[in-house]
Amino acid sequence: MILVDDLDHSEGDDVARREFPLLNRTFAIDLSDANQQRLSEALAFIEEVLENAREVKQASRSKKAADTSPRLRGYTLTDVREWAREQGLDVPARGKMADEVIEQFVAAHPATEDAAPEDAGESPAEPAEAASAESAAKASPRVEAAVGV
Repeated sequence: MILVDDLDHSEGDDVARREFPLLNRTFAIDLSDANQQRLSEALAFIEEVLENAREVKQASRSKKAADTSPRLRGYTLTDVREWAREQGLDVPARGKMADEVIEQFVAAHPATEDAAPEDAGESPAEPAEAASAESAAKASPRVEAAVGV
């Protein structure tokens, strides 16, 4: 069996399967002794960098004030966007919604204490609770471990 170096495609008696750990995973590659030396030096450099670096935490999502606005009473900004598009209004796909559009939505959907989207079949608190649970799940930071050389 003839092994070929996966980096420079050379053949030789010194080419062998080499395993190395990186980010809590183990990788394998066929390398010559020279390329194995290059890999070892690169991994040592990465280890040194990680020892001196700081981990960046994923930013958590902020709560959107408009989503919890009492004037929407059980509706979400998604409901407002869908309604506005049906009315031919130009609204952004994401981000801040114009107060004028929200006011038009509220005017078109008279608020009562138990107002909720007609097709949702939920109490006013349930959509907000579901959205909060979803936001909390998305906001949990994912941390990958450093090199384990």
